[in-house]
Amino acid sequence: MSAPSNAVSKDALIVVTGAGGFIGGSLVRYFHSKGFSRIRAVDKKPLPDWYQRTPGVECLCLDLSIEENCRRACEGAVEVYNLAADMGGMGFIERFRVECLRSILINTHMLEAAYRAGAERYFFSSSACVYNTELQKLPGDRALKESDAYPAMAERGYGWEKLLSEMFCQEYWAERGLKTFIARFHNVYGPHGT
Repeated sequence: MSAPSNAVSKDALIVVTGAGGFIGGSLVRYFHSKGFSRIRAVDKKPLPDWYQRTPGVECLCLDLSIEENCRRACEGAVEVYNLAADMGGMGFIERFRVECLRSILINTHMLEAAYRAGAERYFFSSSACVYNTELQKLPGDRALKESDAYPAMAERGYGWEKLLSEMFCQEYWAERGLKTFIARFHNVYGPHGT
């Protein structure tokens, strides 16, 4: 995950969605520790249910599958880090595939809101679930490359949602000039993990 560019001032507004979760909350804490003074943390969960909170950070409880809430979250943002998703681990992904697809709304609304707000950079948290599921059947360990996601045969629901959202990010950079960055997370763990 890329830290904010050196050209970004410490008082530029940074928005982190999914901030009530493990990775998003850790990212908020990281930016705060680096001296960024304007951080907007956004999550759907009620504030008492956030896994971690950083004092002095603006916290908003918003359902980002609603376009208006995405515009509110991104208002004035210079950088947007979108870690919001409707998911809860592999068990959730297997049992609630339709719920996972709601994340397409979050991602498309957030991209458009960041663009309209004039954000300079947009980070999207993707997943190893975008990789072709046939690769899991190959013997031995194998390092994956970005191109291994194609030909596309992603994990049902969640993986396809992430792969489609990656494509949206690429199109926003190509057609609208919004600099987008993508990381494919896999087996993330550490302090404050659930």
